[in-house]
Amino acid sequence: MKLNKILPLMLLLACSMSFAQQGKKNVKKLNTKKVQVVDSIKVSKIAEELPSTVVATGIKDTVIFDLKDMALARKKDSLWLKELYKSDLFEDVYNSVTNQEYGMVDYDELPTEVLKQRLKELDARTPFKVEYNPSLESVIKQYLKNRRGTLERLMGLSEYYFPMFEQELDKNNLPLELKYLAVIESALNPRAQSRVGATGLWQFMYPTGKMFGLDVSSYVDERSDPIMATEAACKYLKSLNNSFNDWDLALAAYNSGPGNVSKAIRRSGGKTNYWNLREYLPRETAGYVPAFLATMYIFEYATEHGFKKQSARIPYVATDTIKVKQQITLDQVAKLTNLDREELEFLNPSYKLGIIPVIKDENYMLRLPLTAVGTFVNNEEAIYSFVQEEQEEAEKTMPELYEQPEKIRYRVKRGDYLGRIAERYGVGVSQIKNWNSMRSNTVKVGQNLIIYPKKSSQDIASSAPSQSSSSSERTYTVRSGDSLWSISQKFPGVSVQNIKKWNDISGTNLKPGTKLKIYKG
Repeated sequence: MKLNKILPLMLLLACSMSFAQQGKKNVKKLNTKKVQVVDSIKVSKIAEELPSTVVATGIKDTVIFDLKDMALARKKDSLWLKELYKSDLFEDVYNSVTNQEYGMVDYDELPTEVLKQRLKELDARTPFKVEYNPSLESVIKQYLKNRRGTLERLMGLSEYYFPMFEQELDKNNLPLELKYLAVIESALNPRAQSRVGATGLWQFMYPTGKMFGLDVSSYVDERSDPIMATEAACKYLKSLNNSFNDWDLALAAYNSGPGNVSKAIRRSGGKTNYWNLREYLPRETAGYVPAFLATMYIFEYATEHGFKKQSARIPYVATDTIKVKQQITLDQVAKLTNLDREELEFLNPSYKLGIIPVIKDENYMLRLPLTAVGTFVNNEEAIYSFVQEEQEEAEKTMPELYEQPEKIRYRVKRGDYLGRIAERYGVGVSQIKNWNSMRSNTVKVGQNLIIYPKKSSQDIASSAPSQSSSSSERTYTVRSGDSLWSISQKFPGVSVQNIKKWNDISGTNLKPGTKLKIYKG
């Protein structure tokens, strides 16, 4: 072939390759940096023909992601505050309502006459009947005397949640003081779950949540979404007040259901004042409105009583949301943004499996501190590219979306124990005990248990124990230096999550000598 024919062909080929290169998205790579960490491992050595264990310590290089935000945009972000990322206050608040006593309490710091005057002031500025009575005085003084630490922590949490609540309450033309209801309902824990399965900041049961637009799937429990649940609570409270035309009765109906309040009115001979109906209401509801009013009083007069708020979590105004364009896990977000997983769970409590899915007609959002939002957006394409590569490498199938059943009745079989049943349905041993008012871990063959499962029917079927399961049970005694991960490595096919569920463990600390049940079916 002549040279004058070859040159045009070579030029054409070069141009086509250049265009092909330009056609591909120029996705930048994620920046990383090397840091040095101290690495300690236990190793065995032979000394005088006897094996012994020693700790070998060395320094090694490791790589972390070092994503940068635009300096100009970052300057406009608000700072945020640190706080504990888990709330353990729910049981304390729940028990204080259900087991409330109304005897006289000695608390000289709050004279009765001062309390009467302050309650009168509260009554003047709220639509609730804030009237003095000895029962309310007793509850207020008990809280001030015995629950000071709990209340200070709740006040710290309130700095994050109350602006969100007030925004929705104002939008629905509802009293702003209803924000204190979430303190009584859940101790401001969006993942709180009662013994009967009510869930979230506003404690919605499954059917009531569905009625007000809160869906539950294998990935997402919208009852635990702070904003969606608050919107639903506003609709529910508004409908209850329209029915009873009385906020005290509306609160009672929110707690025990409108039917119980209507029955109490009938049994009282037609009385409609809450304080005259209390003796006809369930015990928990009888303590519910006093607990609400006592909480309102203490929060409103916190300064006068010398409360020092514990540092807030991240202020709500110092966070923002990003619409997720591709399925991503909270673990991946934590790794890429160098945020703590617990922090991300606090900001995104509705994602049950730590996975943010992308589903048609759904707008699932990732909430981040403002300091991380800019970093995420500035590296968005690279982040999704990394996630895609990691998911392809893992080659793991995510659970299919399914509707969560309300509850099931499980009949105990031979060889069953609570840990195994809890593992099968993806719940905790303590939850099964609460749902069935059990005081011990003992179950009997043929006993019926109420369970609110968190697993799909496919997962439940696959986790059912085999006939020979009794021979695959064993007990492991924790030794000094053990961790959940190191123990799981001793048993093929057993994960850290398995061990935690089988033994109803919520944390990671283990005490030497603790007996752990290990099951491999």
